[in-house]
Amino acid sequence: MKLKPLADDYDVEFWARQIRICAWVAVGITLLAAMRMAVAWEPGMRWWAVPMGFAALVQAAATRLPWSRIVRLRHAREALLTWFLAELVVIFGFEIVDNTGRIRYIPAVMLVVTAAAALYPPRWVIGVGVVALAGFFALVPTQSGVDVSFTAGMAAMLACVVGLCALTAASRSRLDERRRAAERRVELLLENSSDALLAIDPAGRLRYVSPSARTLFGHDQPWSTDGNLGALVHPDDLVLSREWLTALAATPVGRTSRIEARLRCADEAWLYADIIGTNRLQDPDLGALVLSIRDIGARRSLEEELTRQAFRDSLTGLANRALFRDRLEHAAARARRGGEHVTLLLIDLDNFKMVNDTLGHSAGDELLVTVAERLRTQVRPSDTLARLGGDEFALLVEGVAEREAVDLAERILDTVRAPVPLAGRDIVCTMSVGVATADPGDGPADTDELLRNADLAMYASKRNGRDRYAVFDPAMYADVLREARVRSELERAVAEEQFFVLYQPIVDMPSGRPTGVEALVRWRHPTDGVLGPDTFIPYAEESGLIVPLGRWVLQQACDQLARWRRDLPAARQMHVSVNLSARQFQNPHLVDEVAEAVTRSGIEPSGLVLEITETTLLHDSEAVLEALNGLRRLGVRVAVDDFGSGYSSLGYLRRFPVDILKIDRSFVQGDQAGTESATLTEAVIGIGRALRLQTVAEGVETSAQWTTLRELGCDLGQGFYFARPSEAEAIGRLLAGDLPSVALVDAG
Repeated sequence: MKLKPLADDYDVEFWARQIRICAWVAVGITLLAAMRMAVAWEPGMRWWAVPMGFAALVQAAATRLPWSRIVRLRHAREALLTWFLAELVVIFGFEIVDNTGRIRYIPAVMLVVTAAAALYPPRWVIGVGVVALAGFFALVPTQSGVDVSFTAGMAAMLACVVGLCALTAASRSRLDERRRAAERRVELLLENSSDALLAIDPAGRLRYVSPSARTLFGHDQPWSTDGNLGALVHPDDLVLSREWLTALAATPVGRTSRIEARLRCADEAWLYADIIGTNRLQDPDLGALVLSIRDIGARRSLEEELTRQAFRDSLTGLANRALFRDRLEHAAARARRGGEHVTLLLIDLDNFKMVNDTLGHSAGDELLVTVAERLRTQVRPSDTLARLGGDEFALLVEGVAEREAVDLAERILDTVRAPVPLAGRDIVCTMSVGVATADPGDGPADTDELLRNADLAMYASKRNGRDRYAVFDPAMYADVLREARVRSELERAVAEEQFFVLYQPIVDMPSGRPTGVEALVRWRHPTDGVLGPDTFIPYAEESGLIVPLGRWVLQQACDQLARWRRDLPAARQMHVSVNLSARQFQNPHLVDEVAEAVTRSGIEPSGLVLEITETTLLHDSEAVLEALNGLRRLGVRVAVDDFGSGYSSLGYLRRFPVDILKIDRSFVQGDQAGTESATLTEAVIGIGRALRLQTVAEGVETSAQWTTLRELGCDLGQGFYFARPSEAEAIGRLLAGDLPSVALVDAG
């Protein structure tokens, strides 16, 4: 019969301990026999006490053997049964010689059977008991004066002991099976758990590792070879982990604590683990610190991704507004403690909307990514570069004086200015940069104030022509206040109609006869007097007030032309020109508003000329084209104002429905025979003639300019030489022949 393999270390330890107990039992029996031989045996037989004592010493020495390893050997436990049987044989032999054998035989074999019952299954115990009973019955005939009743009683007692030992062995086997089953259930549960359980002492030595550690870490090592938790912990987390274990061991029993650390896996990868520790050092059944280890790598990756999304710009990968604001506040705090400079650069792309409108938003995104990469090359690892939104970037630098910040701004402008290939063409991108520095000598840095200062400087660079930087100056506050005041007053002026319109004649170049007028708006300011358009039109365009103001000017001009045509025969064929800004073309109701103004005044649509600049053609060209086509269908004519001063392109002139070219005054005023301006003016007139467009020369101030333009073939002219912008009544008297044109003065 073969014994079941030992289930675990507990079984091994039990066998080793019981074998040592049995050995000591055997030593005791042997020593008693030796004493009997030495005292009660005949002198000639007493020498047997010596080998018997030697046997006792041998059995005592056997208790020192490594039984924990021996019992693991194949068939070692089965072979040990011969030891128990040999003990029975020795006892039987001793009692054969001794004349009182029956009395000592029974208790001696009872000890042997009881010892066997602690190790072997019931059938093996019964087998040992049968051998013991057989020996007892073999002894009976050898003894004199046999008492049948006594012998039967002793045999019955031995049989009862054997039966009880067999029952005890059976009960022990059942209890062992239940224990093993319970342990197997626990092991299976632990093996399929997502957490690994460890029991360690305060020094970090492992006492127990759950089977789920294999799944979590990919192997059993270094659990069994090293036996120390420190071998698994990342070097950067080792000191903190040891301090945590020490603190956990000092807490009350049952108290828990948590830490996150990186642990080594089988493939040398690092596992981000959440470790929950419980102090069970004082628990007599455990006596260790219990650690529950859970893999939080997926959660940590998700947290990092959410953090990246929360604090990083998705397009460029730069810091976003939230992260930049946090870094700025920390930099200001450090500046307050250490007295270092904090410098902020606000960077805004020039004319970025034009790229989106002409090349598409994907090209605009590609441009932003390219600009971000170029900006990265100019910053230090300690600097913070962020995209605040749209085409606006920000750069935070610490420990840099204003002069160094200016040098950095110049490098940024040079780097970004290089052409960028987009949609099959090279785009030159420029930027406006505002620089603001918080000087420790001026007191603690305030983040809101620093942002405001940099923003003011950035807008100052835009007002000064773009593609440049501006350093914050306190005087910029005055400009901001002035702008705010002008915008506020503009709102009131539009509501109260504080504006009026002047008209400047447009004459036929060969005859000098007026053929039309241009409507020019002025502001009759309550305190500052009459203001020209340069003082308020830029603010009106930025605030959007140019739309209602332009609508009002358009209606005034149309109504005035209708009155002139009704009252003056010379005005029957005249037209009126009205300027439109790019902001007005963003108004989706522009065509409807023009139609309403023409209808209300009663003039023919051909009597109205709307003047636009070249840059308007480039701004949101599809929307502009749609609006111009609508105006063409309405019958209104369109003139390109200041032609030649901007981004002149024959392609735009051929694509857009344009009727008139107005030559920029800079060409006309330098227009002398043989000069470069004369050549350019002649070229523009030639373009107009080739495209069948009417040409108008602006800024004619001398007789020589008039003569030259007539010789070049210019159709119409406009300027102080013919007439200055004047009130409608003065223009009416001029058309009626009551005033010479030189008598008209600028009422504004």
